[in-house]
Amino acid sequence: MTAPETSVTDTAAAPATVPDVPPSHPRQADFGFTVGTRLPNGRGRTGVIRTPHGEIATPAFVVVGTKATVKAVTPEAVADLGGQAVLANAYHLYLQPGADVVDAAGGLGRFMNWSGPTFTDSGGFQVMSLGSGFKKVIDMKAADSSGGDDAVAPGKERLANVDDDGVWFKSHLNGDVHRFTPEVSMGVQHRLGADIMFAFDELTTLHNSRGYQVESLERTRRWAERCIREHFRLTDDRAGKDYQALFGVIQGAQYEDLRRKACRDLAAMPFDGFGIGGALEKENLGTIVGWCAEELPEDRPRHLLGISEPDDVFTAIENGADTFDCVSPTRVARNSAFYTPHGRFNLSGRRYRTDFTPLQEGCDCYTCTHYTRAYIHHLYKAKEMLSHTLISIHNERFVVGLVDAARHAIEDGTFDQLKERVLADYYAGTGDPQGL
Repeated sequence: MTAPETSVTDTAAAPATVPDVPPSHPRQADFGFTVGTRLPNGRGRTGVIRTPHGEIATPAFVVVGTKATVKAVTPEAVADLGGQAVLANAYHLYLQPGADVVDAAGGLGRFMNWSGPTFTDSGGFQVMSLGSGFKKVIDMKAADSSGGDDAVAPGKERLANVDDDGVWFKSHLNGDVHRFTPEVSMGVQHRLGADIMFAFDELTTLHNSRGYQVESLERTRRWAERCIREHFRLTDDRAGKDYQALFGVIQGAQYEDLRRKACRDLAAMPFDGFGIGGALEKENLGTIVGWCAEELPEDRPRHLLGISEPDDVFTAIENGADTFDCVSPTRVARNSAFYTPHGRFNLSGRRYRTDFTPLQEGCDCYTCTHYTRAYIHHLYKAKEMLSHTLISIHNERFVVGLVDAARHAIEDGTFDQLKERVLADYYAGTGDPQGL
């Protein structure tokens, strides 16, 4: 997996597209994006994404339903808390129950009884997580010299291997060996039937050398071309189905020249929108999103993969992200953590035994209007699964509501004031993640 230190100019001579990639497909008119109000910096904006299953007002938080389910939460509850769209994972659904089953059910939305817009990712994230063993978290720590391009998480084995054509990987379920290529990913995602899909890409970590980042970026560019060709072919073959939009994925780690090159390369291709992916350090989030916003076409939406913390939300929005997703709201809920305007708290703390107030005063979610901290504390301590459901509903509502408020603030010109107030309250030091 190691690669020599390479200049970006070594691959820059490659054409952005190849002759047999058409400039567009007639059915792309079935998908649309309209820009609304802009922030004074020219990057942050509101807008509307139009899909066959409804519109998404942006900025928007897309609720993650990895295996065609938002963990512990019904689709009806997701709609009630204000969720506009749900994102599922192509890798997981490919393994179980299989894309053919979802297709036979009428597609992802019908399979899971979700009537709104849906997204599926490509499986590229799993290439990294299986390959290096870093599981579900993009490594946001700077690389050290000990691991480099062959870094694997302590105690883990490499379960995926990348080559120029695709990826061999072992199923985490039973160890069976599978092959993903751009064409396979497109085939899986077309059968899953989501409104918005992502091109197959290679996600590197910050342990990788610059040389490998350059090599990987060129591989992802070639895979993007193959995804478009296969996407258009399948769109013709499945003419009776709703049009599925395809987003290209921007990689390049924390290198400005690589990020900008990736944006220019993919912007020259007929993608319906773009995903901003890749490992990065938290403090560089806004800078990297801003680079991409400056390079990508204004008339196509930008999706940032994997954020939900309030400071990241405001940073992403003001620098040009239109939509984003994250598993964190439900993941932390399963450990009893809940969000409030004054920080994140852990409901396992003994002080909640007789706290008969809602998780958040004034919150209009189902949980806060019907249940108390004391009751949910009891459920968690008793290992009752209902605790996961009730906290997850609240946490998803908190993040969805935060992004909704940011969207309205852009429209009425109060974004900076909202950001200052929300972040000052949330990070004032009153949260108690340990629940003591």
